[in-house]
Formats: sequence, C-alpha cells, structure tokens
Amino acid sequence: MIKPILLVEDDPRDLELTLLALERSQLANEVVVLRDGAQALDYLRREGEYTGRDEGSPAVILLDLKLPKVNGLEVLEAVRASATLRAIPVVMLTSSQEESDLVRSYELGVNAYVVKPVEFKQFVSAIADLGIFWAVLNEPPPGSFKATRPYE
Repeated sequence: MIKPILLVEDDPRDLELTLLALERSQLANEVVVLRDGAQALDYLRREGEYTGRDEGSPAVILLDLKLPKVNGLEVLEAVRASATLRAIPVVMLTSSQEESDLVRSYELGVNAYVVKPVEFKQFVSAIADLGIFWAVLNEPPPGSFKATRPYE
C-alpha cells in the first residue's frame, strides 16, 4: 500500500499550486488535503471525523506554518511528542522567512524548512522535488513505517 502525502494548507492559491506540482511529479501517492491544524491532528490521531480512517501514517506531512485553529508549529510539536507519530517526516512549507520561525521549527524537530518560491516554475519544481524525495527516496528510521514505492 502506498502511503499518502498529507498536505495541510489553508491558502487556496498555494493549495492549488502545490496540488498541480505534485500532479506533475506523477507520484502514485494519494494527497490528503486538510485546511487547518486541528483537522491535521484529528487525521493523524484518527479522532473526530477521522475516527474510521484506515490505520497508517502518511509518507510525509507538508505543513504550512500559518494555519487557523492550530498553527503549524503546534502541529509539529504534537507530532513530535507522540510516540506513534514522531517518525513521520514533516516538511514546513511556508512563505515565512522569519528567522524565529525557522529556528523554532528545527527546535521542534522539523525535517526540512522550505520557503515557498514566488516564481511559478520554481514553486512547481520545489514541490515536485519534495514529493519525490520524501514519498519515494527517503528511507525512514528502522522500526517505523516504510512507504511502499510505486514500482514495488
């Protein structure tokens, strides 16, 4: 089973561009889109409206920093505090170039911090590269899930 990519993004324009970029990268992974941090935590913990979802973690979480309800840093902190979720790679995908956001993200254990490129081609290329790296090429730590590659 191919693990999904969890995309947590509230900005409609960035969401559309990210989905377009992932589509162009031709990944076989389903992309689960959630619009705020509270939904993301419910999805990951299989709580609320996601109580009945199948077990398993996403291959990677692409997480916006500035989210409604629960912001990206709070989601990251909760993921890293959970024994069952902490091995999931988290990429902070943000427009924030604030040093404090960057530092805090790494303090909380983010795997990568990517500032969304402004130019369309660079944005599409960056997202496609992220998707391929984290969903296909990355080897998770022993004992954690392993994403199934499309060709397996």
